[in-house]
Amino acid sequence: MTTSASATPEFCKGIQHFGPVWEGFSQHAGSAVIKEGKSAISDPHAADAAYQTLLMADALRYLTLQTCGSKGSGHPGGFASSAEAYASLVMLGHTNIVTEVGHHAPGFYSAMFLDTSLEEMGIETVTDMMARFREKHGLLGHLSGAIPGLLAPAGPLGQGQHFAMAGALLHPGKLFPVTIGDGGMGEPYVLNSMLHFNTAYPKVTNFLPTLIWNGYSQEHHSMVSRFTNEQMIAYWKGHGFKEVVLVDAKEFDDTNQTSAYADSSYFSHKQRLAFAGAVLAGVDRAAKSALGGTLTAFIIKQMKGTGVHTVGAKSHNLYPADSLDKPHMIDGLKRRALPPEAWSIVRENFVRAGGGPAAKTAVTEHVLEMAPLGKMPIHEFPKGEKAVPATAMGALVAYVGTQDKRFVVTNADGNEASAMKNINDALKIRHPTIDPLYNQEPEGQVYEPLNEDACAGLASALTLFGSRALWLSYESFAINGWPIVQTVTQAMAELRRPTPSIVTMFTAGALEQGRNGWTHQRPEIENYFAAQMRNGNTYPLFPCDANAIQVAYEYATNSFNKCMVIIASKSPLPVYMSVDEARQAMEAGASIIYESKNAGKATVVFGVTGDMVFLPVFEARDRLEAEGYKVRIVAVVNPRRLYRPTDIAWDTVAEPDNKFMDDAHFNALFDGDVLLAVSGGPSAVLEPILLRTRANKRDTFAWKRGETTASPGEIMEFNGLTAEAMTKRVKSMAG
Repeated sequence: MTTSASATPEFCKGIQHFGPVWEGFSQHAGSAVIKEGKSAISDPHAADAAYQTLLMADALRYLTLQTCGSKGSGHPGGFASSAEAYASLVMLGHTNIVTEVGHHAPGFYSAMFLDTSLEEMGIETVTDMMARFREKHGLLGHLSGAIPGLLAPAGPLGQGQHFAMAGALLHPGKLFPVTIGDGGMGEPYVLNSMLHFNTAYPKVTNFLPTLIWNGYSQEHHSMVSRFTNEQMIAYWKGHGFKEVVLVDAKEFDDTNQTSAYADSSYFSHKQRLAFAGAVLAGVDRAAKSALGGTLTAFIIKQMKGTGVHTVGAKSHNLYPADSLDKPHMIDGLKRRALPPEAWSIVRENFVRAGGGPAAKTAVTEHVLEMAPLGKMPIHEFPKGEKAVPATAMGALVAYVGTQDKRFVVTNADGNEASAMKNINDALKIRHPTIDPLYNQEPEGQVYEPLNEDACAGLASALTLFGSRALWLSYESFAINGWPIVQTVTQAMAELRRPTPSIVTMFTAGALEQGRNGWTHQRPEIENYFAAQMRNGNTYPLFPCDANAIQVAYEYATNSFNKCMVIIASKSPLPVYMSVDEARQAMEAGASIIYESKNAGKATVVFGVTGDMVFLPVFEARDRLEAEGYKVRIVAVVNPRRLYRPTDIAWDTVAEPDNKFMDDAHFNALFDGDVLLAVSGGPSAVLEPILLRTRANKRDTFAWKRGETTASPGEIMEFNGLTAEAMTKRVKSMAG
């Protein structure tokens, strides 16, 4: 080490190895290349810029490896191969960076440390960073939007591009790079989702997919590792990218490495600088192209694990044996060690890039102003009349879209097929081909890729970034897009700012889809929603009729940092509640929609989630009353409210909601001699009722499995959801 300890910056406390001053340091790093008052370098082709970009890349590598080594855990290898590209983006002032790769987390945390964003978490030194890595209330193992400066979560592969596209759509003129690993290129829809987005939004090109092509996945060679450079460029161009900028480290190799994927850290100093300069110039070219209206991708090709403790898939993650006192880890750190004055220059550039620390400047660090909606124009249907719940909600969705021009509706299977054509009539399907017959217009607000992942991805990303959106689907197909909604829901639970809830509505429940057979009868996802209720910010809503669904959508749209899932039918069904009654039920969780006037030999209570399933329940009521029973039917529209406060992690989430039905009100609804908890879907959503009921005799009637049938009645009969079966069960329990 060539510099005295007294000159070491305070933030470097904890760095275990310092290195010698690089050749040319005084010439090229006498002062930060991002000047005071500036947010980016002035000349991406300058030698000083390339020199300091390489310093930044090695600083990121060093911190990533030491941080992971401090816990013998974490993933250094993938980010290490991206370091020159990430550093180039920062030097060019493009700091609204998201990623598809959760395993790049320690690199992103290192960046947030170097630009001082992590100081908002009390992380001021490298010692602090190591202590908080992979710890509760610290730096999670995979990216979280709870970390200051980070725009979005990352964990499941194939999601990051949605956040970049949402950011680009909401913030014209800003670049949203998204790093993508070649190991994740086999995940569904990464390129295909960007192709559809570009077709629908051809002017929104200010996102920049940045492929980290390092030849390896988590435990093996990546499936695109055998592509030639020409094949990889063609692959991206085949998905609509007009400009593809590829920088291959192999072209700068002066060490005769045998692999097609070169480790640039072994090049001579001169060639390392040449490679860093080429990446910087390439990123600059790609960024200007993307911001200039051309769909563009940037590709950096170099060995996974470049510059850390090992290379290839073996560099992907650390194990307990990979601790900081092990020779191979020490050797890796020493190879990348920088002198204290280099750390000072890197910190200065990071703090100035993009106009300041990401915790202050990232677009997601601020609440996005939203258009006021005013009073929702709810249409009240008379009790007893039949109305289509989906269509009733569609009218409100259309209203929201006319009030909020940023509002986007996504649907893979078509609004018209879900009895929500009124949405298309008002808001139009976004398509470059104008066709009034199909409600198509280039500026429409309805986004319809035939892909649930793309629908869920854009809608949930928009809400996380602060704008209203709605994902519509068939309940049967929702599972294909749900993982990103779950990811965003957890991110919303951790956010330090309010953001509109992600709202979904799933139509054509299993009971309506008999003729289509089991492929369209998959309501089991409701058990997924039910499990998420305990998270603290997930609300499956079961409006029982056309009035209640309007109230459900109003309730969901006016909420923040939550996941609101509305389940309803697209068939004409009886109206059981007035609008006021529906509002009271939504807030309380459940409400009585029928109770026998006279006392009976026993009181039978039906606690019901759904809408169509009320048909056999009311038929059972007639039979039971005829045999002398008193019947009470309770519509459970918001089961999350029926849990006890201790059942839900409500106090651990952003925008907490501690409204739960107390025992007195719960008992007034559900006390009886016999309780039947009934669902047109699976039974997990009924759990809070069964947890709390004092009824001596209780049972469930719920979905079993799908079958091809000619009518809803026949599929209900197949699943035992009939008046006859319910009546028989009540009589056997009541004695």
